[in-house]
Amino acid sequence: MLGFIFLIFALLLVITLHEFAHAYTATLFGDPTPKHHGRVTLNPLAHLDPVGTILMFAIGIGWGKPVLINRSYFKKPIAYEAIVAVAGPLMNLLIALVVLIPLKYYYAYLNVELVLLLQTIFEVSILLFAFNMLPFPPLDGSKFLQLLIPRRWQHHYQAYLVNAGMYFMVFLILDRFLLEAYFHFSVLGYMVGWLVVTVKSIMFLGS
Repeated sequence: MLGFIFLIFALLLVITLHEFAHAYTATLFGDPTPKHHGRVTLNPLAHLDPVGTILMFAIGIGWGKPVLINRSYFKKPIAYEAIVAVAGPLMNLLIALVVLIPLKYYYAYLNVELVLLLQTIFEVSILLFAFNMLPFPPLDGSKFLQLLIPRRWQHHYQAYLVNAGMYFMVFLILDRFLLEAYFHFSVLGYMVGWLVVTVKSIMFLGS
């Protein structure tokens, strides 16, 4: 029961700060849209997506309410949109690094409950970082990837970003309820797992 409570707290904390990072970064770059929609806030209720929240507990994969931006306000639309996109996952990494410090260096002085809470926040932060950095729309990694797309292909890539989100949802459902259920293998799980292991390996260097 305690573990479940800590999981709820960790999800609320990590998702709220993730979406806040998107909104705050967009605002710094001159886009007032997130502020107009009440997203430059640390209130979790402003950042929870009903469908994403339900799926998170139903199938283990979910998301917060997307932060709407208008990149026409940006001086460098492609670059600034990519930075706004990656701000969320980077916030997840920052959270993981912050809670990792007491876990690595003060573990012996912490009580069991606090260790469990910090470990839960750490795991959720790394998992959401890895998931959101996948290069599939509407995930943040797909918008960050546009920095690597040649200018002559940008128009086609923007169309891909707009239209491919639905196909990713279909893939997610098939991967979860067909491949994993009947073949005990998940493409998405493999990709996220590889990223999680890689990030953890880097973070725990010198421990």
